[in-house]
Amino acid sequence: MSNTKRQLPSSSSPEMSGTKEACIIDYYSMTVPSQQKFTILNNKPKKRGKMKLAIKALLGTALLTSGVAAYSFADNRRNFLSKSASAAAAAGAVAAGSLPKPALAEDDADAPSDPYADYITTESGLKYKITTEGTGATPTPGQTVKAQYTGWLDGFNSIKKFDSSRDRGRPFSFRAGAGQVIRGWDESFLDMKVGERRNIIIPPRLGYGDRGAGGIIPGGATLYFDVELVAIQ
Repeated sequence: MSNTKRQLPSSSSPEMSGTKEACIIDYYSMTVPSQQKFTILNNKPKKRGKMKLAIKALLGTALLTSGVAAYSFADNRRNFLSKSASAAAAAGAVAAGSLPKPALAEDDADAPSDPYADYITTESGLKYKITTEGTGATPTPGQTVKAQYTGWLDGFNSIKKFDSSRDRGRPFSFRAGAGQVIRGWDESFLDMKVGERRNIIIPPRLGYGDRGAGGIIPGGATLYFDVELVAIQ
């Protein structure tokens, strides 16, 4: 073999039209014996193989680590959501237990009924119930009427009877609608017929108001009367 080395082509030479790897292999074919060339060339894929294995190992470790972390995060998240749901359910149960319970219909059934539910209520708040129908005339404002009556506090026929024309044995006379009596009386007798008898409930503002009367009727008292229109004079 000649000791003369072949001159390497320049990068601009047509012979350098291949890749960089081809140039390196061509250089080895010119300067290195065939056995040594085989050893050198044969060692290059092994290094690349080792590098690929190292990269795969690193990637595998990274994937395993991220997978474990993801599993740990998902598991912790499930535990957190599960505990949160349990806590919310417990709080809801406590809140529900602390709310007031609605009244049952049975409770309403035990409530006392209104004893005056069948009474008629006028626009002024006066309540009345006709106990005996009248057949005579109805008075006009200013006419003098004769009436029989009994008055109570705290309900009809209570122990708090404060006045009664029947007990005296003679009717009471007054001019209807002229303001000679309390407003509840004027309103009632101007709507009655001769011979009619009524139970009337007079609120304070149609009776003696907040002042009361004569030390017998206290202020703010509701009055209960049994009245009868006897005649019109």
